[in-house]
Amino acid sequence: MKIAQRLRRRILSVSSLVVATAALAQPPRGGGPAPAPAPPAVQAPAPQPGPGPAPQGPAPAPVQEIAPRTGLGSPLGGLTDAQLAAFLDGRADFRTAETVAGGLGPIFNDVSCVACHDAGGTGGASRRTVTRFGRTVNGVFDPLDAQGGSLLQERSINPGIREVVPREANTVARRVTTPLFGAGLIEAIPDSTIVRGTLERKPAGIAGKVSVVQDPVSGQNRVGRFGWKAQQATLLAFSGDAYVNEMGITNRFFPAENAPNGNAALLARFDRVAEVEDEVSAIDGKADIDRAADFMRLLAPPPRGPATPSAVAGAAIFARLDCAVCHTPAMTTGRHAIAALSEKTVGLYSDLLLHDMGALGDGIAQGTAGARDMRTAPLWGLRSRPTWLHDGRANTIDQAVRGHAGEAQHSRDRYVALSPAERQQVLDFLNTL
Repeated sequence: MKIAQRLRRRILSVSSLVVATAALAQPPRGGGPAPAPAPPAVQAPAPQPGPGPAPQGPAPAPVQEIAPRTGLGSPLGGLTDAQLAAFLDGRADFRTAETVAGGLGPIFNDVSCVACHDAGGTGGASRRTVTRFGRTVNGVFDPLDAQGGSLLQERSINPGIREVVPREANTVARRVTTPLFGAGLIEAIPDSTIVRGTLERKPAGIAGKVSVVQDPVSGQNRVGRFGWKAQQATLLAFSGDAYVNEMGITNRFFPAENAPNGNAALLARFDRVAEVEDEVSAIDGKADIDRAADFMRLLAPPPRGPATPSAVAGAAIFARLDCAVCHTPAMTTGRHAIAALSEKTVGLYSDLLLHDMGALGDGIAQGTAGARDMRTAPLWGLRSRPTWLHDGRANTIDQAVRGHAGEAQHSRDRYVALSPAERQQVLDFLNTL
């Protein structure tokens, strides 16, 4: 079944490449640059029936197309035909619903990547959240690994094995899905560039530290940059982590299945697909996690909005408030085998460091990140997000700014003290990102 699905996706991706290449060959109208092509949709197949009852929990979110108005979800410019084919093939996998027969579960959070990454276009953020839990005693966090922590898988292939937050847990947090636009550019920023951010002089009260993680792909210690705690350093590791923890699909980097609340007997009873479930294909030498990583790596960054006089004034105020100390406007990628990623300016508005956010922290310690530490969220694409802050508590950008604490408290207080006109200028600037 997996092989048939892959062949079908390859055929659809080649067809999409022909259409996209033809669109790129058309001259622009009106003297302006040609918009990024919107390749035809690849319909995600419905999950096929597998052994046992149907998966329990909320229905998966519908697939949303690339937004023509913003271009979100489009490929990077300047890709070769082979790279564009990899993007389209990866996008097809990103949208495909996994099945029980193909290894979904036995516990999971959703059936596809796009189910949680769809705001504005495939690869975006969403209102979807996941639950993290653990037990904190005298300031020491225990992820309760033996009871399935710290990530709760909220759905299952059988209602009798659904996970619950253990009674011992006294720390529970929600995290919203992070957007992936421009992720390949972020991956291509050298570790040394991020480390250098810790050495630069900062205003009193602001520090920042590097998240050091062991990259399962290379086996080396690398600088983390993906996830709310900067817990992954590369997109292939990020992909493999998401497949096993969000969909229950084991892979060559994460071969161990999650047991329902740590119950190995239940896992043995309901895990009917032999590991490793995401096999490398003889067709192209890739597994699904590789294709998903290709898609994320080749996603274009979000386009900027027009720089109105108010927005320009707001950018100056943003810097004056020291917001740009952590939300660093730009970094530069290193040399890269993919020309579209090589030595490019990345206008991400983040230093990719961990900062002590005080009361805004989620209480979950993860790797190098302490309970109050959070990675500086990149601000590009801010206007495309449905909610803001790590748990989605902010329904407006103004609420998100006012929710800052810890190392950001002084900047937050200075923002609140601005005149209404100046605050609006800052918001006008943020709405160009």
